[in-house]
Amino acid sequence: MLESLPALVTIAAAGGLYMYRRGELHVKQAPADMTQEQIKTGWRKLGFFCELDDQRRAWTLTGSRSGLLYFPDLLLGYVGDPENASNGKRAHFGSYGSLEVMTSPVSGLDAHAIHGTLQGLTHLAELVEAKLAFAEVGSRLRIRDEFAPASQYSLLLDVRADGFDPSTADRERLGAAVQRNSEPKVSVPA
Repeated sequence: MLESLPALVTIAAAGGLYMYRRGELHVKQAPADMTQEQIKTGWRKLGFFCELDDQRRAWTLTGSRSGLLYFPDLLLGYVGDPENASNGKRAHFGSYGSLEVMTSPVSGLDAHAIHGTLQGLTHLAELVEAKLAFAEVGSRLRIRDEFAPASQYSLLLDVRADGFDPSTADRERLGAAVQRNSEPKVSVPA
């Protein structure tokens, strides 16, 4: 019993730190009628933009170094919540709820979620923090082998400049390139 006390204290401290630094981040699936401003606010609150790229087999997190550091906080907050201790528990994050973290007996990244034991997810948080400690603007940091070498997917950290607005990376809903309909032709009577 006493051997597990340091682990419990660490988990409780991580959860407390997370709640202090970020507040509640659990975001349900975004309703279809969300405004663009609500979507932007969701990404800004999260600190980074997240998208799943099935072709490249990567979960890509895009943000400034300080924004990307909220991802380890998110993981530690998840780990620190006793309700997430059992396998199959999950939480969704981001404006659309597309980033899923799940408790699983095996650490991995797949088309569905970033998953692992609570210890494995804590290890992932530590890996991300270590990689970001010396990351330069413009770098794309890949994590897979250090976390889950058998995974078919990777975690890709796309590091942008300080002050980067993560909502600008959301091309799908906010439209980096929006096609506009041509002006309607007005017929003038002769």
